[in-house]
Amino acid sequence: MNTAQKRKVDLIKTCLLFVTATVLLFSSCSQLQNTGIDNYQAQAKPAPVKKAPPPVKHDTIQRDSFCIAAVGDIMLGTSYPDSRTLPADSARNSFKNVLGHLQSADVTFGNLEGTLLDKGEPANYKLHFRSKGYLFRSPEKYASVIKAAGFKVLSLANNHIGDFGDTGRVNTMKVLDSMGIAYGGQASRPSSVFKINGVTYGFCAFAPNANTESILDLPSARELIQELKQHCDVVIVSFHGGGEGINFEHVPFRMESFFTEKRGDVHAFAHAAIDAGADLVFGNGPHVCRAMELYKGRLIAYSLGNFCTYTNVSVAGICGLAPILKVNVNKKGEFLNGRIISAQQTHYNGLQLDSLNTAARRIKFLTETDFPQSGLSISDDGRIAKAE
Repeated sequence: MNTAQKRKVDLIKTCLLFVTATVLLFSSCSQLQNTGIDNYQAQAKPAPVKKAPPPVKHDTIQRDSFCIAAVGDIMLGTSYPDSRTLPADSARNSFKNVLGHLQSADVTFGNLEGTLLDKGEPANYKLHFRSKGYLFRSPEKYASVIKAAGFKVLSLANNHIGDFGDTGRVNTMKVLDSMGIAYGGQASRPSSVFKINGVTYGFCAFAPNANTESILDLPSARELIQELKQHCDVVIVSFHGGGEGINFEHVPFRMESFFTEKRGDVHAFAHAAIDAGADLVFGNGPHVCRAMELYKGRLIAYSLGNFCTYTNVSVAGICGLAPILKVNVNKKGEFLNGRIISAQQTHYNGLQLDSLNTAARRIKFLTETDFPQSGLSISDDGRIAKAE
């Protein structure tokens, strides 16, 4: 057999082997199809991947404490009678140096001294103030500055919310509603209820001025506070009361008057408020700080003074102290501990933190002087604890 014949025989053998293999493969595939088992499925399946269980959502109400921050008077600038008493930066830098302290609390409170109103004339009974800078008409856009700083609730019970009559009062409430900022203190809106981090808060405010909830009517105040406490975990009460200025640092334990206006017995009011169900009582009005007291396990700050009042309110000496009071309470509103953050006002550079802790040391002195049995211990750096 020559070479060509051998190659022909080898090729025939190769072809026969290929045909045989193809037949066997086809037969095998047919058998799999006949049993109804897909070839891919017949292979060993990988073990199913177990998904991690979703994280358990713990309601923040399980926390042991909640932080409420409180400050005094806020007036970021007034456009009346002209724009000379408005900050050049549209108030954007007013709070920049203290933002961390304001924004870190569950609830941050302040007293809004004046109206949020772009246009309008003073109320008739305020006309004698026309030539003075004591008519507060802050631009409506300043509400966004207050909101961005972390304020959740404001008092509208004071002697400047009525500077521009009903127009100013109604518009201020409308603007705050649009920003989602709670408020209280007006006769037409004495209180607010809001929920933050699983806790329901009630807020109301009182003052000796027209169209506000009256600090002079204790039975009516008790009734309002009792009603709030029935529906809320923590009730915050604000009052605007007492004389004004550097001669009114001390709590006198009697009815106070300023000129011819009765400004309330703030000690009697604060105790009545807590007896009725208030958990925190924050005072303002004197434009200076006053003492603090623990009563029935609840904290009273008799005045937090000024906080951020652009040019129109004195910031000289003790009037420039701008404390940030941070209070930790439990779910029942009982005082746990706290801290006074000392800041100072400047007229043109916003708030400045005070490394000398001047506000804290002043409140400590006033507390030890006016309330020797205050139930509180205040350190020089502003830490507040229950007295042993």
